[in-house]
Amino acid sequence: MSELAEKDVIREVMAEYCFCLDNNRFSDMAALFTDDGTWDTAFGKGTGHAGIEALVRRLRTSDTPLPRAIHHVTNVVIKVDGATATSFSNWVTVQNSPQGPKIGSAGSYTDDMVKRDGRWLFRYRKIDRFIHDKA
Repeated sequence: MSELAEKDVIREVMAEYCFCLDNNRFSDMAALFTDDGTWDTAFGKGTGHAGIEALVRRLRTSDTPLPRAIHHVTNVVIKVDGATATSFSNWVTVQNSPQGPKIGSAGSYTDDMVKRDGRWLFRYRKIDRFIHDKA
């Protein structure tokens, strides 16, 4: 597969991650990581599928219904080196509110990815947050 095709597949994994989060498919999101992968957030780290799923459930579950957020990822830079890749990107979430759509939070992703059994997976995903608006 060409480097361009590999980058396209990696972008698809990044998009699937966002769709999983936006639709509360936490187990599916965790499955996008290697068995020993780490999801490193401002609110804690989860390692392994069970650890990542537990962390995302803790962060995304609330006693009161939360407005649905939609992740947007842009400025994606991917460097492929054989069966490993690094990527950098910016993200923003938009949420509905009584006043209309608003930015929920924004930041950047730094990713280490690995291709295993023909499939690209996150080995380490670091999330840096720039803003978080609870209003």
